[in-house]
Amino acid sequence: MKVDWSLPRQIFLAIMIIGCVGTYPLLKFGTNAIFNAVIVGAILTTVNVLLGYAAIEYSLGKSTTTFFKFVIGGMGIRLFLMAVILVLLIKVFQLHVGALISSMGIFYVVFLTLEVFYIQKKINSKQQS
Repeated sequence: MKVDWSLPRQIFLAIMIIGCVGTYPLLKFGTNAIFNAVIVGAILTTVNVLLGYAAIEYSLGKSTTTFFKFVIGGMGIRLFLMAVILVLLIKVFQLHVGALISSMGIFYVVFLTLEVFYIQKKINSKQQS
């Protein structure tokens, strides 16, 4: 089975675009704590979407039950783990809450949109084959 690298490329491109747009305001107006929290939020959501990509790639050729277990069930597990890590980052590491939540929200929405379009594209191409 050939791996489709289009989603990781789109994720990388999204990180670059958001990074280019957001770096100047962060460096000009933000503190070091805010900058660090934004970077950690971006890393956490990037790992999350890459795990989702791995689940999609693994389950696409399999049965519908397997697909839903890995993609939808995996999404629930990933969200739970992100919540646990988020609490740890705030309570233990005392990262800037607003910056962490904001960066995670922005990246999560962008990555989730890319992930949904990727799944739709893969399912449509599978149906046409």
